[in-house]
Amino acid sequence: MDKRTFLKSLGFVASSIPTLTFAQEDFFDTIGHQTKLLAQVLRKGDTIGLIAPAGVIDTEESIVLTKEIFETFGFKVKEGKYIRSRYGNLAGKDEERLADIHSMFSDQEVKAIVCIRGGAGASRLLPHIDYPLIAANPKVLLGYSDITALIMALFKKTGLVSFHGAVGISTWTNAVAQSFENQFFLNKTTTFTNPTDKGDNFIQYKERITTLTSGQAEGILLGGNLTLISGLCGSAYLPDFKNAILFLEEVDENIERVDRMFCQLKLSGILDQIKGFVFGKCTDCSPTAGYGSLTFEQVLNDYIRPLGIPAYSGAMIGHIANQFILPVGAQVRIDADQGTITLLEKVLSD
Repeated sequence: MDKRTFLKSLGFVASSIPTLTFAQEDFFDTIGHQTKLLAQVLRKGDTIGLIAPAGVIDTEESIVLTKEIFETFGFKVKEGKYIRSRYGNLAGKDEERLADIHSMFSDQEVKAIVCIRGGAGASRLLPHIDYPLIAANPKVLLGYSDITALIMALFKKTGLVSFHGAVGISTWTNAVAQSFENQFFLNKTTTFTNPTDKGDNFIQYKERITTLTSGQAEGILLGGNLTLISGLCGSAYLPDFKNAILFLEEVDENIERVDRMFCQLKLSGILDQIKGFVFGKCTDCSPTAGYGSLTFEQVLNDYIRPLGIPAYSGAMIGHIANQFILPVGAQVRIDADQGTITLLEKVLSD
């Protein structure tokens, strides 16, 4: 993710859009890790709300396919009023995308909210979200990448456990569909682990994990896209990372920028507070041209190994097809030797 684009969106000046008003003061700011809000278990026949709170939807087919996915699960689907809007690279002006968020959370017919895509621009909405409205109407929110901004802010301000995972335009493999059913229909306390199919090979070559530091750790699962987490440092929209398990993923960044973002996490104190660390995939991340670049492995070695906490990389998290659907804010245990994340509690209300 292009951090320069993200920072421009984060630097949005609210006064430039007079139709928006700031949300209430940080009424839920003191919740931290003490109280959590859980959405309800989903059932066939429920209504799913589709929104585009970040990047523009390029084609009508993206909406058609997303609706087909959730209708195949047995849901009814309700479109946000502004999902076809466009404002530059965004799916409508800030007030339009904000209106769809508020509309879906306040609509008693809608039981879960799915983001059609990530992209950019969700962070612009954070100062204007009606957090008390959302706290009064806790619902499943599913998305990743730029949606990290919403997931982090909602947990910080309301305690709502949201879900980091496939968006509408993701590739919905059978594995992702099964993960969705286990999470939202069955409310299972799942153990997330990479597939171990060797195929015709003598050893496993694909989807391997790398143990950075051995051991197990328990804590609240927090994280998402590296660009978004580092960009929100110092803002009012990141939860307390003390004793948390931090997970990260990234896409389309050169290693120089990845290093800079890890440095931001270090300087902000986040890395020194966490109890465990998981990195998913750094998809299409490559060294800069020439011979002077660090490797991704060197970056992890420099910032994560010295922490002395259980840590591993290579988890099925990020801009990939078979990605985990992770409940952000849930109590989990990680095993850095086995490469597993285990839920220690139910994450939905029956």
